[in-house]
Amino acid sequence: MTVFPMPSMGADMEQGTLVEWLVQPGDRVARGDAVDVVETQKGAIEIESLTAGKVAELLARPGQTLPVGAPLARIETAAGGPSPGVTAATPPPPPSPTPLAPQPVAAVPPGAGGPVPASPAARRRAAG
Repeated sequence: MTVFPMPSMGADMEQGTLVEWLVQPGDRVARGDAVDVVETQKGAIEIESLTAGKVAELLARPGQTLPVGAPLARIETAAGGPSPGVTAATPPPPPSPTPLAPQPVAAVPPGAGGPVPASPAARRRAAG
């Protein structure tokens, strides 16, 4: 059995209000199915299930304000235990930082910066 918690919809979210359930006990849900609607400071958002299974019990009622991580429902998984690798209470990892684009390097015209360090063989080849 997996607990379906109040999700964190942002770094500053501390609580949310359950607006309505989109499922009832006994309903089957697949990963990604909308399960409920939660209102945050930014608006009402449909929350998706992170686990496939059957809704066993609704633990919160519409209109109730709950902290992030509080159990909202219980979902029975096919194996009777938590789905491997999926824990609804764990928020997704933050996105990795985007690498900066390489900055163009200004070309230095020959002779502008003084003598160019080069081996004797390179000097002979450049001269000839």
